[in-house]
Amino acid sequence: MNGMRACLTAFLLLHALVLPGALAQEALPSRYAAVRPSPDGIGKVYLGREIAQVMSFHGAQWLERPERMEEERPDRVLAALELKPGMMVADVGAGSGYYSWRIAERVGAGGTVYAVDIQPEMVRLLEQQMTQRGAANVKAILGTATDPRLPAGTLDLALMVDVYHELEYPYEMLASITRALKPAGRLVFIEFKGNDPTVPIKPLHTMTEAQVRKEAAVHPLVWQKTLSDLPWQHVIVFRKR
Repeated sequence: MNGMRACLTAFLLLHALVLPGALAQEALPSRYAAVRPSPDGIGKVYLGREIAQVMSFHGAQWLERPERMEEERPDRVLAALELKPGMMVADVGAGSGYYSWRIAERVGAGGTVYAVDIQPEMVRLLEQQMTQRGAANVKAILGTATDPRLPAGTLDLALMVDVYHELEYPYEMLASITRALKPAGRLVFIEFKGNDPTVPIKPLHTMTEAQVRKEAAVHPLVWQKTLSDLPWQHVIVFRKR
């Protein structure tokens, strides 16, 4: 248990630093508000939620920790995604590709996984990981803070695993991801459960189901279901109208 807590502490310390007042000087779209940054936030508020700091590529080892199998149960997550051969899937904020290659196995050679990250160093690491695993159907994409650069109207499924709460421009990113979905395509948020004292994650790196649904409701997305049987996370599923 002490080792797990030390690992979590190291992970949170590896988040990128934001200079106090930086966002106050930025010309923010009216949908955002600038505030004094909290220790784990960037000083930017969207729909009542301060956006969390982004995990640096230096923390990639934490993404591949063996304990993740028990703490997050990726086997249950993958089952909940209802993946089928030939599907087109986007793993937004893919990091080291922990989920990308697992999804790639399930969609098969006839399917494609677009693995998106905004850090060039993380994209290079992801490409190395996919080469080592022979995941030829994973396409790495270097996105931007506002655009994941996904092909419009092509995706059966897009997912974000412990990522959405860190997006610097959540409205713009969610709008872009939604445009990339096919009609009735699914968008899945996987987030650490907010307001749950059993989840050993700092509050800004968690989200409640209500907050996720509030932010998704701004877009042409219809809530389908929420799965809360994971140890630390919930899986919140939407469909494009």
